[in-house]
Amino acid sequence: MKCKKVLAVALAAGMVMSMAPVVSAADDNVITIWVADNMVDLTIEYATAYLEENYPDYTIDVQAVGEGDAASNMITDVEGGADIYTFAQDQKARLVSAGALSELSDYYAEWVAENNDAGSVAAVQNGDATYAFPITSDNGYFLYYDSSVVTDPTSVEAILADCEAAGKGFYFQISGGWYNVAMFFGTGCTLTYTADESGTYTDCTIDYASDAGVTAMKALISVASSSAFYDGSSIGDATNCAAIVDGTWDSTAAQELFGDNYACTKLPTFTVDDETYQMNSFGGYKMLGVKPQTDENKALACFDLAQYLSDAEVQLARFEAEGWGPSNLTAQADEAVQANEALTALAEQSEFAIPQGDYPDDYWTVSEALGKDIIAGTYNDYTDEQLLEVLTDFQEQCLAAVTG
Repeated sequence: MKCKKVLAVALAAGMVMSMAPVVSAADDNVITIWVADNMVDLTIEYATAYLEENYPDYTIDVQAVGEGDAASNMITDVEGGADIYTFAQDQKARLVSAGALSELSDYYAEWVAENNDAGSVAAVQNGDATYAFPITSDNGYFLYYDSSVVTDPTSVEAILADCEAAGKGFYFQISGGWYNVAMFFGTGCTLTYTADESGTYTDCTIDYASDAGVTAMKALISVASSSAFYDGSSIGDATNCAAIVDGTWDSTAAQELFGDNYACTKLPTFTVDDETYQMNSFGGYKMLGVKPQTDENKALACFDLAQYLSDAEVQLARFEAEGWGPSNLTAQADEAVQANEALTALAEQSEFAIPQGDYPDDYWTVSEALGKDIIAGTYNDYTDEQLLEVLTDFQEQCLAAVTG
């Protein structure tokens, strides 16, 4: 097996040389790893033990560099960056363009595909190429609710009816571009950006100015018009709440608020003009990348270590230590993970989640403005043709991040 991996890494190194600048290896046998601050001790423990058993000639230097900073630092100075580092999926394209990620050989790519959920596998791929090892599948949103109030959490209409009858609130952040895509993506709309290694946006694919976009707008207007609607996504800031679209980071707060009536599930459906659609969502993933190396022995050690740090044992350790939701299928099947209702709900929603790419600041600004206008009732009496005009203007503003 190791011979196959040696050959695989050698072949991968050859591909990297032909596709991107190869970064010089360090003069010594130190493997530098960047992880979030709350993962430093855990990473030291597991990486040290692994290297002592498998690669005793190598030592590690684990540094606290969070996902966002890691990507920015690697793009700025690939050669001075870490050998292995954690980053979020929306930074992948820029890291690939900057030559900061080694493409995984077939051996590792097949292992990733066989051992992780479909969403996380898609998140580490560019076309047919795989560029990282998934380590979480937990940065998304779903529905928390009070089961004593919400009797049918499967549709927005039923949730709003129950909340209205009880004088309770349904929280959904229409003013947030991360959340209001739920209706647009649910009706089949697309909105993605492409950025080069410098972070300049070079392309935008968007079709909000369409019949599907108008349908999504009508759904958002309907929700915002309900007396039960509140614009928000943080259960800690919610009052009089019976249902909220939120994420795993607020699971403890949700349990405290709803007590014995605590429940959660995937996002509901919504109905417009007698057609029913499933609310979609952004899905977020953390992953481990390996910097290109000139030394094939060090490359093999880095790949094998990254594979181990992304395998079930260490993913479960992260879950137990900090509640990070695993992407590894074996870890997801663990009894403790299965018993975590929030992660179960997120897993249900993952079937309807789209990996979040890299979006410019302008997108978040214009999306917030659109959402606030919806909440203010600006479009309540608009015809379909007028809504299409609104979305045409929104689409032009999104394109301006590239063409402006």
